[in-house]
Amino acid sequence: MHPVQIPGYDGGPFTHRPELLDEPLFWLGHLASCAHDEETDELLFGADYEAASDCQRRVWEPADWPVFTIPLATGARFHIVYRTLKADPGIDYLLHHPSWEQAELLAQDDGHFMGPALSWPELLAAADNSPSGGSISDPHARLLLLLPSFGDAAVPNSEPSAVERPTKALRDRTRVKEPRKLAVALLGGQGQWGPAPWTTTSTGVRVNTGSLSPRNPTTDFALPLPRMARVAKALAP
Repeated sequence: MHPVQIPGYDGGPFTHRPELLDEPLFWLGHLASCAHDEETDELLFGADYEAASDCQRRVWEPADWPVFTIPLATGARFHIVYRTLKADPGIDYLLHHPSWEQAELLAQDDGHFMGPALSWPELLAAADNSPSGGSISDPHARLLLLLPSFGDAAVPNSEPSAVERPTKALRDRTRVKEPRKLAVALLGGQGQWGPAPWTTTSTGVRVNTGSLSPRNPTTDFALPLPRMARVAKALAP
């Protein structure tokens, strides 16, 4: 497999770790930041807390940075990077297109979190619209990989059609005992930042109002508008 290259993003060395996606315990740690209360934490980990912790230690201990790359139908690629710095660990969500000079950091899942990166329609499009030959083609794995980076106030966790998607993914990829109940809780919490309203600007660019999001034009760390526009285009459902 070719070495991972993410233009404009420092770190690494990067290593593809697709085998982790077949490990049910891996997903418990990946989704841990989405558990906002004790009940959700219990639904996620159940009796597997210690085993999941051991699995996460194996992921985070090596010096290399695990990367999961999701190709999109637009030609862009989502890179989910496990930043295994001992002093500053976290998961970075970056989007890159071959025509761009650098990747765009859209979310950080860590102690200084930043996001959301995705609206609900964008999340579903990224999960479902996999080009043939993609390195991660399973829509359930793609959905769960990107789930911690999404936040959308227009998605009620009581809506059956919305709940069904993460329920199926959790049932397929994990061994949690109550996948539907957990899906409802995860859709209620939505990442570390919580649900955020999304709107469309007068120039047709999708943006959100999350106070910690680079896709909110009013934040101090917002992407410049031309780059925000190309991100929206690359993620368009």
